[in-house]
Amino acid sequence: MQKILIIEDDNDINNMIKEFLQENGYLCFQAFSGSEGKLLISMNHYDLVLLDLMLPGLSGEELISELVKQTKVIVLSAKSEIETKVNLLELGANDYICKPFDIDELLARVKVQLRQDVNKQRQLIYKDWHIDLDLMTLEVNGKIIELTAREFKIIELLMHYPQKVFTKENIYEYVWEDDYIVGDKTINVHISNIRTKLKTTGTDHYIQTVWGMGFKLIE
Repeated sequence: MQKILIIEDDNDINNMIKEFLQENGYLCFQAFSGSEGKLLISMNHYDLVLLDLMLPGLSGEELISELVKQTKVIVLSAKSEIETKVNLLELGANDYICKPFDIDELLARVKVQLRQDVNKQRQLIYKDWHIDLDLMTLEVNGKIIELTAREFKIIELLMHYPQKVFTKENIYEYVWEDDYIVGDKTINVHISNIRTKLKTTGTDHYIQTVWGMGFKLIE
């Protein structure tokens, strides 16, 4: 199920959006300030963020540069000036909807962004790594690396967002689709196995351990 984070300080609007989108098959999470939204996006992966601009704590304008590095963003704002729209789109926003908006139009725009995500190129390239999402293969400099299904999903997650630090909880919930148990060493074991398989290619260092946080791909 695709995950959407709603960052909107108006309780009624936030709850209305959450209820409507969940009725239409999306899993929604809520933040009511810019600071809360920043915290949630640092801890979890979302397929889309719906972002208000006028927020307590950090404003939407302050958040957007960080958000677009990790996911798609639709801005929801009462600011209708063309200059504002252009500036936000140039900063990386995928779409902009002026308030008040029709909830069915919002749903349609959400579907467009997430459909584009589903239909995007079924191959990913990062440095010497090349994965085929349909064949579930990892190729490094012409050599196919034999991975288990879960090892492949870990690589896939990291390659989708190479700049993001993923916690063990993030990885576990994505790969196993279950709640993470604190202290479980499963992720460490799988990362170690992946690095061992990559050692002969000289790319095992691509997976960087960020001490006290999790894992990411090297810059």
